[in-house]
Amino acid sequence: MLAIVAPGQGAQTPGFLSPWLAESAFEARLQWLSTVANLDLVHYGTEADAETIRDTAIAQPLLVAAGLLAALELFPSPADGFRRTGVGAGHSVGEITAAAASGVLTAEQAMVFVRERGKAMAEASALQPTGMSAVIGGDADEVLAAIDNFGLTPANNNGKGQIVAAGPMELLAKLAENAPAKARVRPLSVAGAFHTSYMQPGKDHLAKLAGAISTHDPRTALLSNADGQVVQSGHEFLRRLVDQVTLPVRWDLCMQTMTDLGVTGLLELPPAKTLTGIAKRNMSGVELFSLNTPDDLPAARAFVEKHSDLEAHHRRTPNTTWTMVVSPAKGEFAPADDLGSGATLEPGAVVGAVANLRESVAVHTEHGGQITEWLVEPGDIVSPGQPLVRLYPAPEGTE
Repeated sequence: MLAIVAPGQGAQTPGFLSPWLAESAFEARLQWLSTVANLDLVHYGTEADAETIRDTAIAQPLLVAAGLLAALELFPSPADGFRRTGVGAGHSVGEITAAAASGVLTAEQAMVFVRERGKAMAEASALQPTGMSAVIGGDADEVLAAIDNFGLTPANNNGKGQIVAAGPMELLAKLAENAPAKARVRPLSVAGAFHTSYMQPGKDHLAKLAGAISTHDPRTALLSNADGQVVQSGHEFLRRLVDQVTLPVRWDLCMQTMTDLGVTGLLELPPAKTLTGIAKRNMSGVELFSLNTPDDLPAARAFVEKHSDLEAHHRRTPNTTWTMVVSPAKGEFAPADDLGSGATLEPGAVVGAVANLRESVAVHTEHGGQITEWLVEPGDIVSPGQPLVRLYPAPEGTE
């Protein structure tokens, strides 16, 4: 199974888009996205220095545009990308890239959303000196305890050996001076305490805009940073994009879900190396590919071909006359009471729950319909994205 992932802020480097501008279609598309975002992304991606593109209001749209256009170079026919990608995910702002690449948002919606996100987070960052620091190494429980003791927030959990603390600069300095055993603290080149309550003004702004954004359900399995779960609903994923601004990034849980799904190959969109580096430490046995320049495309297409499971895609893809409800997580499935074949479900109805050692997750149907077939038995161990029940549209006149 193929996973395609999109990096977050901090992955950008000066001139990283220069090789891509030799591709005329890429340049034209980047000019268009520059117009949509009202930013000169061509300049920022090729000529601007590191300090300039560190600016949150510039870095975030630049990263989303880069990922979307590179994905289009990799899959000139988006339908081919949907067929070959088993699961998609993005780290922090990369979730917007993933949302657009999977069909939840259009490229234009994504660029407007990320422009407003970047501006709002930059404005929130200016209210108080805050930042982020990576805590590398050490015992995870001890690291989390130290972060809490200093009044900081674990804003990113990137799995083995890296948890990112966020909060006021003076508290980050104290953490660095009193690093947990066998750990070192490295300040990150970001403008504020992202994914914490300090970003609440940004979340409020995005929540107002989200009400006017139409969405589509993802065309492939799409993971959420909040909990690593597969999200079936485009509307729900947009809500999570808004909430994500103040919530920690649980990339560790996203990687666990990819492992549970059976991912064999992980490809990172440009600017790539951050997420493949994290995966190397956390996803043993998974082949990794960093896509950074057009010269990488032939090898990237071979990588995609090697790890695509077209038969699995065919099994996951519903006929237009029916839909499936899939599991959001790994665990033991228990159906809701009195839901036999023929039962009619309203949109948002609970069809059961998936329980594991960490939590119990309710399973909802997004669109409603009439149960025609259960695809699992009570007590079955299910995987993220596994179909649970088949629904047909409810007969007309059904209450």
